[in-house]
Amino acid sequence: MQSKHYWFGLPKHLLWGFVAIAIFMSGDGFEMAFLSKHITDMGFTPAESAMVFTLYGLAAGLAAWASGVVAELITPQKAMLIGFVTWVVMHALFMTLGLGMRNYPLMLLFYGIRGLAYPLFIYSFMLMLVQVVPRERLAAATGWFWAMYSIGIGVVGSYLPSLTIPAFGETGTLWMAIAWVTGGGLIAFFNLRNVPVDRSRGNLPLKEKMTEMSRAVTILFSNRDVFYACLIRIINTLSLFGFAIVMPLLFVDRLGFTISEWLQIWAVFFFVTIFTNIFWGIMGEYIGWIRQVRWFGCLGMAISSLTFYYLPVWVGHNFWVALIPAVMLGTFVAAFVPMTAVFPTLEPHHRGAAISIYNLSAGMSNFVAPAIASLILPFFDIVGVVWAYTGLYLFAGVLTFIIKVPQPKRVKDKADAGKMSPVEQ
Repeated sequence: MQSKHYWFGLPKHLLWGFVAIAIFMSGDGFEMAFLSKHITDMGFTPAESAMVFTLYGLAAGLAAWASGVVAELITPQKAMLIGFVTWVVMHALFMTLGLGMRNYPLMLLFYGIRGLAYPLFIYSFMLMLVQVVPRERLAAATGWFWAMYSIGIGVVGSYLPSLTIPAFGETGTLWMAIAWVTGGGLIAFFNLRNVPVDRSRGNLPLKEKMTEMSRAVTILFSNRDVFYACLIRIINTLSLFGFAIVMPLLFVDRLGFTISEWLQIWAVFFFVTIFTNIFWGIMGEYIGWIRQVRWFGCLGMAISSLTFYYLPVWVGHNFWVALIPAVMLGTFVAAFVPMTAVFPTLEPHHRGAAISIYNLSAGMSNFVAPAIASLILPFFDIVGVVWAYTGLYLFAGVLTFIIKVPQPKRVKDKADAGKMSPVEQ
């Protein structure tokens, strides 16, 4: 039975925060599919265009790492406001003084600074969840967080530009993004400002605030379980980021799929994650966080990764059969959702720093996956990359037997009945 305060794990009192994440990330995602080409069409080289996105990625990674601690020190509401305002101002400057004047240094400057904004906005809301949602319901709440993220950047943010670009052009679509981000920012500002959060660290002296900031680094190496959790989270999305690079080579170049067919297959994967993020967030409360990550996340992704390669190779050019591994991948990649709750549980006295480390590991996955592919492809081809990812998923499964995580109340209640251990091993 659902509590009157929750709807399938969604905290009703934070509903508009989740809506804000979806709308904000829709605007942030409008440019993903076309901005790089738009920059080269303006006369810049592909290398110059790539550098714009490289600086943006570095800034976003830095902001993701620091956002948990920053939000804890100044409150999530203030951090979200800073992220929202920074995004709007920097995007406007990027459009007018950067793209508008075709000034490459200003494009690098303003787009790079804008990269600090979206992690500060969304991950500050994640810290709010950690602070106000009971631990036994945190996995389900973060499942909804990632579902809203997928709806924003993966569905609306990717699909809507296909309609607006023919009507308003690339420039008009980029300007329209401000309206969506502003909508998400204002929804968050007016609906979350009275949420009771932990303000205790906001009054710390400057020296202690700097010490707290450093914990986002030191805890990673001083807490063994946090380090193992970091490795598991890095491995979590290897196939997601890696297959986006190597699988078009298989499907399009070797098996005869069209680009449109491949994009549709990949879109199905993202669409599935909307629902599986919510499902696994709820299930983790009942079967145990690490137990779920082990058997459905690590083992499920190992099997799905192999299936994504071997099934199309065996069957050939068959669109409907190719959807099977896409659905599998979308199902099991979300089984890692409880990892968001694991990190602050392992460091309950420094939850902001723990969330920062979680964000760092998520960002590292985006770097490690293509790095592995680039190293292995020349020697062992696509199948070698697939087996490397599979081996790492199995390695992550082994780590789940070592890490010890106190479980949510529902799992402990089962333990009291003699059904399972309250601490996963």
